[in-house]
Amino acid sequence: MIVVDLLLMLVVAYAVGFLYYGLYRNITARFQRRFGPPVWQSFIDSIKFFFKEESTSHGWMFYLGPVIMMSGAIMTLFFIPFFTVGDTFQGLSQYGNAFVILYLLVLGPLGNALGVGTGGSPFGAMGITRGLTRLFAMELPFYIAVIAIMSLSGSADIATIASEQTTFNAFAYPLLFIAAMISFIGMMGQSPFDVPGAPVEVYSGPASEFSGKFLALLMSQSAIFTFAKLVLMVHLFLGGASGFLELLLKTFILFIVVIAFGAIYGRFKTPQAVDFLLKVPTTIAVVGLILATWS
Repeated sequence: MIVVDLLLMLVVAYAVGFLYYGLYRNITARFQRRFGPPVWQSFIDSIKFFFKEESTSHGWMFYLGPVIMMSGAIMTLFFIPFFTVGDTFQGLSQYGNAFVILYLLVLGPLGNALGVGTGGSPFGAMGITRGLTRLFAMELPFYIAVIAIMSLSGSADIATIASEQTTFNAFAYPLLFIAAMISFIGMMGQSPFDVPGAPVEVYSGPASEFSGKFLALLMSQSAIFTFAKLVLMVHLFLGGASGFLELLLKTFILFIVVIAFGAIYGRFKTPQAVDFLLKVPTTIAVVGLILATWS
């Protein structure tokens, strides 16, 4: 049944997403020569927050923001098949394609802006302003790269794009992959593009006013969304996966590359991030599209 399939996808994404988040905290700590919390600490915190009351109240729109973000993360997950073969863990992929996924990727940031905008926190407003300013510049090279891959594959179906890669698209079209990866680092909230929720500087940015079950909801959607975006990149550029072991291996390698960049590079200011994204990865994506079309 499709309902069971969707529930299994959600459980796997929730568990693996929090596992990766725990590993992220520990690996980043080791990069910075310190020790991180236990790997399962983030999962425990999310469960704990679900049973705590909210410490602030800013009206129904403030609380609707995390709900919209969670809805966007879950729907994105459901339209991305986990495997290129078989009938399980396919979700709603037969009813949508890469265009639907690209649309859903923007739903989370917009829901965040709607919710946080009513909170009145200067830290939240600062984070939202930075995030929305960065959004177009971050998505543009990624969209160019993904649309180029769809055009070269002759299909917008994620499973078809993944299964027809005799050579991984990352190697066949390296410029498109590099452009998409630079944007992807920003989409994963890593340095040097993590200006919306820059630690200390804007006190966690948009999430600063959330507490209780709504903070738990934000943490959960972040874990689910992280895994969904990793699976999407694996299908688009790394040939997809035929089983769980292959999927976990490829997503983990991609995950390590992303957090390594975040741990090594310093944070851009907002104008620097926008300027860099509009010039460097966008130019790389356009050149990659031209070369791939002419070859």
